Amino acid sequence: MAVAREAIADWDSVWPAPAKLNLCLNIVGRRADGYHEIQTVFQLVDLVDELRFEPRDDDRVVCRSGHADITDGEDLVTQAAEMLRAACGLSVGISVTVTKTIPVGGGLGGGSSDAATALVALNSLWNLGLGERALADIGVGLGADVPVFVLGHSAWAEGIGDKIEPLDLPASVYLILFPGGPVSTAEVFSDPELTRQGAPLTIRRFLERGGDNVCTDIVRRRHPEVARALDWLGQHGDARLTGTGSCVYIAADNVARLEAILGQIPHGWTGYIARGINHSPLIEMSARRRHSGA
Repeated sequence: MAVAREAIADWDSVWPAPAKLNLCLNIVGRRADGYHEIQTVFQLVDLVDELRFEPRDDDRVVCRSGHADITDGEDLVTQAAEMLRAACGLSVGISVTVTKTIPVGGGLGGGSSDAATALVALNSLWNLGLGERALADIGVGLGADVPVFVLGHSAWAEGIGDKIEPLDLPASVYLILFPGGPVSTAEVFSDPELTRQGAPLTIRRFLERGGDNVCTDIVRRRHPEVARALDWLGQHGDARLTGTGSCVYIAADNVARLEAILGQIPHGWTGYIARGINHSPLIEMSARRRHSGA
């Protein structure tokens, strides 16, 4: 498939990549291929990275983020663009600039969200016409969290995270703490003490009673600074780990209270106040461009 440069849509837009929180994380089994069967609730939040795209005169895919922990050429944005090009038979080049706000390795899904935004944005900018489900099917090859960002709705997820059912969650605001340093999901999921046969959770039960994160005790033991953050934040509310960490959070309906807590966080930690959103600004932007003919 050829993409004529003069037919390419407007390139001036900034494309958002929202973060997520895991409001629970349950493991109910392990597949023969080593992947874990999980149950989780993804809450999208309005903490976002921003991506800009620029056409190139060659056929290279170049991504720049300016972040020392992201290796050029091995980042998920580059891989997403390469996979989309391969799926559609394209050889057109692209430059991507990622402005990071979501901490790397914090369990907020920043890399997966950036990849999803690359798929959705390039589908629009290259006028490919692929639907969200087709893009999600490409995205799952990049990581289990990518499809939920492509589909753009807070959701219940099962399987390896690829069986997704949209959820409208109650409005909440969150204080998120990043105590510094990433947590390796692979190391947590390979820990011999991890509970892998948890009692199955249902959506109804989660909505009535909430749920736990089975990775919390493992991350506490492996990462003392995360344990410290959970203990410190736990003085102010029900402190929880998102994903496998390292970010922790509490929920509230009073922004002023969270701002007061944020002003007290220990030196060396980074804090964010973010609102829960059910609909991703990425999907809203893509829909606006579609309806306007951009």
